[in-house]
Amino acid sequence: MLVNGTGVYLLGEDGGVVIQVTVTLLPYAALRIVKLGSDGKLRVSSFASANASSSPTVSGAFEAPSGGCDLPLSCGALGLCTPRGCTCPPLFAASQDGGCAPSDGSTAPVPASAGGDGGGGRVGYASLGKGVAYYANKFAAPDLAGQNISSCQALCSGNCSCLGYFYVDSSLSCYLVQHQLGSFISANLSTGGSDKLGYIKVQRSSESSQGSSSSSKSSNSSTLVAILLPTVVAFVLIVVVTAVVINSWRKEKQKRRRRSNDRDMQLRRHRSPSDSTRLVHEIHDEGGDDDIVIPGLPTRFTHEEIEDMTNSFRIKIGAGGFGAVYKGQLPDGSLVAVKKIEGVGTQGKREFCTEIAVIGNIHHVNLVRLRGFCAEGQRRLLVYEYMNRGSLDRSLFLRPTGGGPPPPPLLEWKERVDVAVGAARGLAYLHFGCDHRIIHCDVKPENILLADGRLVKIADFGLAKLLTPEQSGLFTTMRGTRGYLAPEWLSNAPITDRTDVYSFGMVLLELVRGRKNRSERVSEGTGGEISGSSSSGTTGSGSSKSDYFPLAALEGYEAGRFAELADPRLEGRVVVKEVERLVKVALCCLHEDPHLRPSMAVVVGMLEGTMDLWEPRVESLGFLRLYGRGCAGGGGSSDINLNHHHMGSGGDRSGMTTLTTMSGWPSYMSSTQLSGPR
Repeated sequence: MLVNGTGVYLLGEDGGVVIQVTVTLLPYAALRIVKLGSDGKLRVSSFASANASSSPTVSGAFEAPSGGCDLPLSCGALGLCTPRGCTCPPLFAASQDGGCAPSDGSTAPVPASAGGDGGGGRVGYASLGKGVAYYANKFAAPDLAGQNISSCQALCSGNCSCLGYFYVDSSLSCYLVQHQLGSFISANLSTGGSDKLGYIKVQRSSESSQGSSSSSKSSNSSTLVAILLPTVVAFVLIVVVTAVVINSWRKEKQKRRRRSNDRDMQLRRHRSPSDSTRLVHEIHDEGGDDDIVIPGLPTRFTHEEIEDMTNSFRIKIGAGGFGAVYKGQLPDGSLVAVKKIEGVGTQGKREFCTEIAVIGNIHHVNLVRLRGFCAEGQRRLLVYEYMNRGSLDRSLFLRPTGGGPPPPPLLEWKERVDVAVGAARGLAYLHFGCDHRIIHCDVKPENILLADGRLVKIADFGLAKLLTPEQSGLFTTMRGTRGYLAPEWLSNAPITDRTDVYSFGMVLLELVRGRKNRSERVSEGTGGEISGSSSSGTTGSGSSKSDYFPLAALEGYEAGRFAELADPRLEGRVVVKEVERLVKVALCCLHEDPHLRPSMAVVVGMLEGTMDLWEPRVESLGFLRLYGRGCAGGGGSSDINLNHHHMGSGGDRSGMTTLTTMSGWPSYMSSTQLSGPR
């Protein structure tokens, strides 16, 4: 230690200053005395005389700490030093030895037993309340920083020398009190003391613990009984009344069902034997409605509930190969789309529910979620989440018409790329991500739905198994929409996931061009481009020339001209490299040999740019030239006329449907008629 006229200095072993206390001392003192008193204060005295003739005197020049509360034992162990004197903290009382002790009978443990159970009791913590500080925390560094108070307590519990801890909320600092307990300081005397929490480790005896717990239990039990008894009685009454009401409702429902079945049985004698057999099966199926238990089924609605949510099927928002679609609203306010499944044939309710259980357990961001279903008698309805922007064909194909409703906004190029990637991801999940691999069999713009936030979702997946054989066209395995069907539908080749890949390639080309793959340009009359599937090569009095875009895409690929393949309505707002990427991926998907087509997982990688882009094999795309010549020279051929039969008329959107048996169809269709343009 060094003392001079500028202050007091504490020196280290190397002679450097460790602590410096700057104090103005008498510069002329002949002798200075530094003394640590028994009260804990450090005093510096000067021995000097005012002049040479006067006798020297001793004067106090410095004393620290200046306040009495800053001493370690100013009020004894566990005492609280306040401006008015010494007292005990809250929940503490004066002890016989002059200090303070917990008022609940517990004792502060000695360091040797602080972390264990050496005293025969359990260790806990007594709160000192807010606004209580410890003298040593003014100059000591925190033992733990940046942690919560539970971590601080755990640190003290694991330290046998720890007798308590203080936690500062503002700085998340933890200070441990170790080896010896001193006095505490009131917050009024300690800067920032109001945000400090103090806890002292105490040891409770078994007797006091058991006594307090028994008295607490006895008082709590009486209070608990007074609270719970009326609640339990009310709950039991509610359960009993509910059970009675449900039982009565079930009995009434069974009576109505029996009366309905009796009427059906009376009508059975007016039917043919085959119809009677089918009716018995239906009645048996209906009677077992409540007994069908299949794991994974989504929410099951009654037909009455479906009518309520659709307001008696008031708002029709679409129609397709599986039936009409209506807008509805669930009791929770969420919008839904209710699809009426038509033509389910003799399929039993259990088989239908089994397929629905598979569909209902498929969850993917790019697949429309099935919210519920209804199966009553021969009525089959599916409840899907609602996509407010409708299907892709509306945003892609609709053009402004005089006097009609305005079409949706034009899809910009970035949105089209997002649609392609989203639809590809959904199909890839159906092919490879589900427990049961699902082949969609009807990939087309009408089954790609859009919603705000650039949401893209595939619809009608898994429904191909619900069709009757009559809806499957000339072949019992044929399902889909003409113009998107792969050539293998008419061969003996198995139908695999590569069939969906072909259909997706056709959709990609329509995304690039912004119209259907086949259109007609009218040389006389209206003079505008007809986007869609017209019934013949002539329109009105004028003649027309068919334009088959997949052939144009193949020729553009061979010539390296990709920019002119994009939708002219975008007026140059496209990225040519992305147009090239989409056209190449689409042509790879259209390879005539299914084994040469990429899987949907590879398609996703190529569209996202995470996989190398394949080059189309031109030799496997020669059939597109055949289709193109059929469009250019066969304007009045019967295959196009046949297509007109099932495309619908006027504003009916049911034109994009599953192939339907027509009495006038030939017994054989060429691959050009089936997979070619529509």
